[in-house]
Formats: sequence, structure tokens, C-alpha cells
Amino acid sequence: MGKHRIYTTSFASVYPHYVTKAEKKGRTKDEVDEIIRWLTGYSQEELEALMENKTDFETFFAEAPQMNPSRGLIKGVICGVRVEDIEEPIMQEIRYLDKLIDELAKGKAMEKILRTK
Repeated sequence: MGKHRIYTTSFASVYPHYVTKAEKKGRTKDEVDEIIRWLTGYSQEELEALMENKTDFETFFAEAPQMNPSRGLIKGVICGVRVEDIEEPIMQEIRYLDKLIDELAKGKAMEKILRTK
């Protein structure tokens, strides 16, 4: 069995869906960006360059400058699977991001999403 197609999907093609999901619930693009920067360690400029270059998800996460050590605190179900039980490292990182965006869309406070409290 080959890689899941999300690995070869460009991050830039999914990013607008994250923003739309957040904005439909009264949240902002800036909050989405803050979550992504918190999780990956990318600067805003790096994030924008990666999207411009249509970097795929696998590369996006594999080359992230500093995956946040607090991401292990992210728990719960996304797409019917517990994120903490996903064994494939890159898939787990992708699902962590999905879970954080879900929490944003559900109205959670940023400090809770970013696991600072």
C-alpha cells in the first residue's frame, strides 16, 4: 500500500479550508496562522513561502523548524481516530493540526488550544 494522498497534497491547497472553517465560526486567519506557527515553529514569512512553493504536507512537517514539544498534550478524536494513537509520525502531525483547527472552530480559547493553560 502506498502513501496516503495527503502526503503529496500541497499544504497551500488545504490551508484555505482551515481558514474557511475558522472564519465560519467567527475566528480569524491570524488565529489559524498562530496555531500553525505554534505547532511547527515556522515564521509567518516561512509559512507564506511554503504555501507559495506549494510544499506538500510530508515536506511541510518533515522540515518544520521546531515541532512544539507540548503537541503531545493534544488528545481527542479526528476523522474517527484518536490522535494520540496514530503511529505514523507525519500523519499524527497532520492530525494534530486538524484537531487544533477543530478546537478553534469550536470556540476554544487560544491559550487552551496552544496548551498554555
